Amino acid sequence: MTLGLFRAITRPLPHPVLLCGADGRFLAANPAAVRCDDRLRPGASVFDLRPDDTPQLRQQLAVWLRSGSPVPGALVIKDADGRRRRFRCHGARATWWDGPQPALQLHLVEAGASDQFVVLSQQVEALNREVAFRRATEVDRARLLAAEQAARARLQHLYDLTAALAGAITLAEVSRAVSEVAPAALGATAAELYLHSARLVPPLQPEDSSLPAGAGGWTDLDRPSSSDGPLSREAADAVPVALSLEADGVHLGMLIVYGSNSATAPEHVTAVAQQIAQALRRAGLHEHEHRVAERLQLSLLPQLPHLPGLESATCYAPGSDLLSVGGDWYDVYDVDADHIGLSIGDVAGHGLHEATVMAQITAALRNIVPRCGTDPAAVLDELNTFLGRYHPNRMATACYLVFERPTRTLTYASAGHPPPLLIHADGTSAYLDGATSPPLGPVRNVCYRKAETTVTETDTVLLYTDGLIERRREDLAIGMRRLTEFARTIGGLGIAELCDRFLHHQPEAAFPDDRALLAVRFPLRPGRPPLSDSGA
Repeated sequence: MTLGLFRAITRPLPHPVLLCGADGRFLAANPAAVRCDDRLRPGASVFDLRPDDTPQLRQQLAVWLRSGSPVPGALVIKDADGRRRRFRCHGARATWWDGPQPALQLHLVEAGASDQFVVLSQQVEALNREVAFRRATEVDRARLLAAEQAARARLQHLYDLTAALAGAITLAEVSRAVSEVAPAALGATAAELYLHSARLVPPLQPEDSSLPAGAGGWTDLDRPSSSDGPLSREAADAVPVALSLEADGVHLGMLIVYGSNSATAPEHVTAVAQQIAQALRRAGLHEHEHRVAERLQLSLLPQLPHLPGLESATCYAPGSDLLSVGGDWYDVYDVDADHIGLSIGDVAGHGLHEATVMAQITAALRNIVPRCGTDPAAVLDELNTFLGRYHPNRMATACYLVFERPTRTLTYASAGHPPPLLIHADGTSAYLDGATSPPLGPVRNVCYRKAETTVTETDTVLLYTDGLIERRREDLAIGMRRLTEFARTIGGLGIAELCDRFLHHQPEAAFPDDRALLAVRFPLRPGRPPLSDSGA
């Protein structure tokens, strides 16, 4: 109860009611008290009204302050004319008062005027019951409000964790959600994962022992030395609690919780641990299928021949969100003694059918190139005929290039494919975009264009599929510009390292599609100097 509520309750009462501090000073008085004696008002002191018997009055106040229920007593005060006025009263400690010092309630009735002491006692008891009831109601309401707010906070934290785990695809994302979101849902200061990697991601072959790619943020129980770093200060100072993580009958490891609140319900903690275990199980299966698709894709890509006068390197990485194989390919051809052929392409879509079409295209190219491999336009024309005849509902992009050793001329043609990047030794680069034509498949009888350029022995030609430059909600021109800017930073690298650097030139990016790269250089062969302009 508040002071305002006290005034409201006592205002209609016909007898004086006072709220008095332990020091005897009045804190509140109802209108009946002021009418009875003008000095009975807030700020006055009861000791100023009774100067003749102060010790007895102090003793009476002490008795009332110790009592939780009304205690009868008497109070004699002198009015302004010096006459004594005797009051019968009930006094008790105001248990609802939360001021800096204790307070008591005094109910007065002047003796001899209309002695209604019994009625007054009943009114006092009823008033105190009302005050006690209201006080208890306020306490219960505050407790229920605090409990409701705590429950809402727990529910919000649990929702945040559920959303984070639902959106986590990889093991690294699940681990990040556990470390950043799970502590709040568990009422803890920190949380860590200790997992069995072999149970999360079964090895494809017995010799496979490496951790899943990009799956950091947790400690591998199968390789104890693979801890991701020291604990935070909060975690190091807290008492850990270990929770078992099990999903689909597989014991995946443990969730270590630091600084857990003892008030958190055990069933809530168990539910959170089960959510985390299910998310880890899904992420592990995703990683396993991802690695299977990658292994299958690499098995479908052709083995490149080792040709004199050619340095080459290849890289391949599946899309970060993909579980199926794709249709990316690259290849190198020994056309004849003076010509080397190169191809790269991508069958639209993902799946086993697209991978099958890709394998058939690479086989068809190895039959087409020996017949017309020195003419890129003719190669793409025959490949378009092949795709339209045997896979009429499929589309593919492709680029074919042929290098002529004596003249160091590179002739190329493109069917809807991103243009190759010609990188010079000083880091400058240019796209070979002078021969762009429609993709393979949808259009018949296309007259494919071709163009040519001259390359030096230090130049590098980078062939790639669109997954290298494609990002969600980003124009392809931005990705192409990013490649030319990155080319300035990799001068002097070997062909293999250069290819790998381009593959990972954005380590934090999410790649929605496969990335296939073929990087080549054409160094001079011993004993075969290039032809001069006058020596044909």
